[in-house]
Amino acid sequence: MERSLVLLKPDAVARGLVGRIIGRLEGKGLKIVGLKMTKLDSARLERLYSMHKEKPFYEELTGFMARGPIVAMVVEGPSAVSVVRSMLGVTDSARAQPGTIRGDLAVSKEKNVVHAADSPERAEEEIRILFKDEEIVSWDHPLSDYVY
Repeated sequence: MERSLVLLKPDAVARGLVGRIIGRLEGKGLKIVGLKMTKLDSARLERLYSMHKEKPFYEELTGFMARGPIVAMVVEGPSAVSVVRSMLGVTDSARAQPGTIRGDLAVSKEKNVVHAADSPERAEEEIRILFKDEEIVSWDHPLSDYVY
């Protein structure tokens, strides 16, 4: 099984979309093995978005992500990273397909309600940034024979 990190951004939390987004991920068959609400400090933001450090939108992105609480999740399932990415839709919500989380719920490129790791390797790094080992709970899904 593969794991991915999913962050529900401050706009998703403020707009009351947490339950809807979690429901969509669970409805797809992804298993939540880590879940918490937190605020991101500058050190974690810098590690999380290090690949964007030299880009013009970095300050706006990290400022937005620090503005309010986020919900961080570790989800698990076959090809979890690619499954989550396809469920989210493209970053620019104006171009995101209807039926995707961003296509249905996001209102702009900057306020696009969710973040997810873009590769299995990056997922592992991001999970380590936001979760301690003891905060991730492995468990057997009673319907795994039907879902996987």
